[in-house]
Amino acid sequence: MRILFIQYPKCSTCIKAKKWLLQNHIDFDDRHIVEQTPTAEELKKYAVQSGLPLKKFFNTSGMKYKALNLKEKLPQMTEEEQYELLAGDGMLIKRPILVGDDFVLVGFKEAEWKEKLGL
Repeated sequence: MRILFIQYPKCSTCIKAKKWLLQNHIDFDDRHIVEQTPTAEELKKYAVQSGLPLKKFFNTSGMKYKALNLKEKLPQMTEEEQYELLAGDGMLIKRPILVGDDFVLVGFKEAEWKEKLGL
């Protein structure tokens, strides 16, 4: 199974997650979330696979999220508009995202990652 690791290299959580993947000898493809921002279609697929609500894909602690006042705006936006917003700016997306054949994990929770990767 090949894993896709979508991350931002300067993100401390992403750095920690990448180090964890390497220490556990997990093969993965590395994708820069800003240089290769997931498309709206990819994000829709990830949301379905993860079983998480779309809101969980937003980087709510990020400066961009706060600057755009998305806490107030998101409830008035359609799901389609939210996907387009995320696809338009990788810094709005919560990271890292780990994509496997049958799962998508958002954020780094070591216990959850261990379970999904069978460690």
